[in-house]
Amino acid sequence: MTFFHKPAAFFNAIPYALIALFLRIVVARPFFVAGQTKIEGPTIGREMLGYDLTMTIPTSLRDVSIDLFADEYKLPFISAEHAANLTAVLEFVLPVLLVMGLMTRLSALGLLAITLVIQIFVYPDAWWTAHAYWAALLLVLIAQGPGGISLDHLLFRRAK
Repeated sequence: MTFFHKPAAFFNAIPYALIALFLRIVVARPFFVAGQTKIEGPTIGREMLGYDLTMTIPTSLRDVSIDLFADEYKLPFISAEHAANLTAVLEFVLPVLLVMGLMTRLSALGLLAITLVIQIFVYPDAWWTAHAYWAALLLVLIAQGPGGISLDHLLFRRAK
């Protein structure tokens, strides 16, 4: 075995299930956090070890969210009110599904679509600051699936 084969064998032993779980959590976070800023409702959870582990359960859309879509985002094909509501729902539901590994490929595809809309219509200069990275992580999940640590794997694995 050459000098380069030992490290490669070590890294090849990392289970994709762990990698996919990490990817799902990392890429879900910015979308979920963005969605939390758009909604109002009761908060559950607490801060632990310096991390904010709270979550707002959506009961209504913040007025400022509609203003944001009307004044800053200005999507050309949908009203500000509809865009704000749709985005708030998608940024709440899709990241939760992604972290759970439920309907992973569909959830990742939805988040990729959101990423592309943001890139094209909202922040076209942000490709290298965020969108390329989100797209890369989401494409891995779309192509390779959620891995073994997921509800998709638990619910839909083929009987052998």
